[in-house]
Amino acid sequence: MPQYFEAAMIICFGISWPMSVLKSWRSRTTKGKSLLFEIFILIGYLCGIAGKFMTHNVTYVLVFYMINTVMVLIDLALYYRNSRLDKSLSGGE
Repeated sequence: MPQYFEAAMIICFGISWPMSVLKSWRSRTTKGKSLLFEIFILIGYLCGIAGKFMTHNVTYVLVFYMINTVMVLIDLALYYRNSRLDKSLSGGE
């Protein structure tokens, strides 16, 4: 039963990532985004994945951790793209 609650938690967290990625893609700016926040979220997901393997409790929930990790990585890549766009628009570089 606990794995169902863990899956529900990860799925609820994961619902927000596609929306965040879409916002990053469309906005083409880093305004309103926090790099530090996303890095901590990524570390949290990686720790969750490591915990699954360390406790030998690899279940279907791992798939949701991995999907969320990929979404955060995509959002981080868009953050760096948007950061370059912000700099070019402000006359930097």
